[in-house]
Amino acid sequence: MLPLSHKDTYPRGFGSRIKEKINSWIRLIFSDRNSRNLFLFLLLNFSFAFVELIYGVWSNSLGLISDSFHMFFDCTGLLAGLVASVITKWKANDKYSYGYVRAEILAGFVNGLFLLFISFFLMSEAVERAIEPPEVKHERLFIISVLGLLVNLVGIYAFQHGHGHSHGGHGHSHGGGHGHSHISSPHGHSHNNHAHQDFNVDIDSGGGNSQIMKGVFLHILADTLGSVGVIISTVLMQMFGWMIADPICSMFIAILIALSVLALLKDSVAILMQRQPLTLDNVLPQCYQKVVSLAGVYSVQEPHFWTLCSDVYVGAIKLEVSKNVDPKYVVQHTQMIFASVGVKQLYVQLDYTPM
Repeated sequence: MLPLSHKDTYPRGFGSRIKEKINSWIRLIFSDRNSRNLFLFLLLNFSFAFVELIYGVWSNSLGLISDSFHMFFDCTGLLAGLVASVITKWKANDKYSYGYVRAEILAGFVNGLFLLFISFFLMSEAVERAIEPPEVKHERLFIISVLGLLVNLVGIYAFQHGHGHSHGGHGHSHGGGHGHSHISSPHGHSHNNHAHQDFNVDIDSGGGNSQIMKGVFLHILADTLGSVGVIISTVLMQMFGWMIADPICSMFIAILIALSVLALLKDSVAILMQRQPLTLDNVLPQCYQKVVSLAGVYSVQEPHFWTLCSDVYVGAIKLEVSKNVDPKYVVQHTQMIFASVGVKQLYVQLDYTPM
């Protein structure tokens, strides 16, 4: 009897664990305004994509069919954004010491690739139809196109608002300047002092999701252009009988989507490739000069600066210093110099030279 009751209880335990996990994800999604808007818009988008696909097949419109496929792809993009916005809230652990904040950069990159694929798909189909324009039942298109536009305008309103917020709320310092030094005897030729600031990325402040929201916003903008394109081509077909207007509008939309997504891809690739933050390009040389002017500092060596996630910069620097230097003074002032330009976390290594 015992094994039987064990079998009976196991599936219930497994099911309750899954239910608990889903509930915790839903709580995480609804705890943040951006992810809540994202989830609700995902449901709206998915429902409307079905309607648009059925209507597109019925009316034989490439504009509408491709727009519905685009909306399905958008759902995968929105889903990637939603998953990333949940993942970024996971706490740091010993394996992922920086936490999971970089998920937003990956989401931006994945969304960018999705959008490029969509624009390529639209362009190839449009060229095929431009060569041989099919008969389109344009009288059925107008209502569904206007409805599609309304759905997307809801998204633009929700995410333009959130997108604007997400860039502004990252002003406070991550880490209270707690620099400490492991001081070894300065008589040796090259003793190293490592100093760092305590670090805690507060994603909930809003700045961390900007790459996710940028990707989502571009998706919705591309969708809106799709709907506008279908409306324009429908009007041209009804008034002038120009069947070629359908593929030409699709080509125009494909080009706009590709152009709009290049900046997002460029940003996310630069961050994933550990490029020095663009905003620091002009200010870092001045920071190096200030550091070298500190008492006992001879030179700045091996500077590395990179972006952890949106608006969070991390750096590591090696300073060649006099053996008589005050390490605490050098480390604290170096961190203050770089904190003033937005480097929230800085690792400082001191190399003693007997000059």
